[in-house]
Amino acid sequence: MRKNIKLAAGFASVTALALGLTACGTSSDPASAKDKAGSADKALVVAASPTPHADILKFVQDNLAAKEGLKLEVKEFTDYVLPNTATQNGQVDANFFQHKPYLDDFNAKNKTTIVPVVDVHLEPLGVYSKSVKSLKDIKAGQTIAVPNDTTNEGRALHLLADNGLITLKDGVGTDAKLSDITDKKGLEFKELEAATVPRALNDVDAAVINGNYAIEADLSPAEDALVLEKAEGNPYANLLAVKKGNENDPRVEKLAKLLNSPEVKKYIEDTYKGSVTPAFSATK
Repeated sequence: MRKNIKLAAGFASVTALALGLTACGTSSDPASAKDKAGSADKALVVAASPTPHADILKFVQDNLAAKEGLKLEVKEFTDYVLPNTATQNGQVDANFFQHKPYLDDFNAKNKTTIVPVVDVHLEPLGVYSKSVKSLKDIKAGQTIAVPNDTTNEGRALHLLADNGLITLKDGVGTDAKLSDITDKKGLEFKELEAATVPRALNDVDAAVINGNYAIEADLSPAEDALVLEKAEGNPYANLLAVKKGNENDPRVEKLAKLLNSPEVKKYIEDTYKGSVTPAFSATK
């Protein structure tokens, strides 16, 4: 039976409080962690963004998990903070919503110890607009919305720079910020939480939107984006992650295997048709 749990709004305050605690019974308790890892019949609880992460997990849940003896429970989150704090605190066993540059930045800023397990897919970042049909139509004086978290803003700025809309300082990395722009070419920028950027499309001339949020907003990255990131050599593959020390949990290993299976590869390709692409080569 499918077990999908929508997160209540009040969970945010509970999670924030729990982040600073080391109470008994959390995953930081060795006895608790041992019990969790050794309990094969206990459901693996995974925090995930609704689309495409939770959708992929539900496909695994409905079609593949039982054959592997895996009980899977999916909790949907709509932001980029709670899945990591919940994983750190042991409120969930794993998460699936982020890429490694974001994870590295989050760990550094929050002193968390979350580690990658396996890459699953890439969601190309894209530039979208309701008022212009081409990048060449974006002119001085117009406004572009960008995600405000460190790695996704840097990613967005590099996409704009690669397509000639701005110029960045030489050598600036994935953590590029607005102050690293050396030539805005007359453009204005609006920094917003990544999840809210699609809703700003009516208020700005263009927006750089994460692939999962574009899909949730009924945009087709492959068809609607003015430009998309190139997949080749892209470091932003979305991954399954756990708190350090839980990588060898047998349930995690089973899920990692299933997420890199030929069945999941085909599901991603058939369902998203290039808007989301597998980040692995599947073999039987």
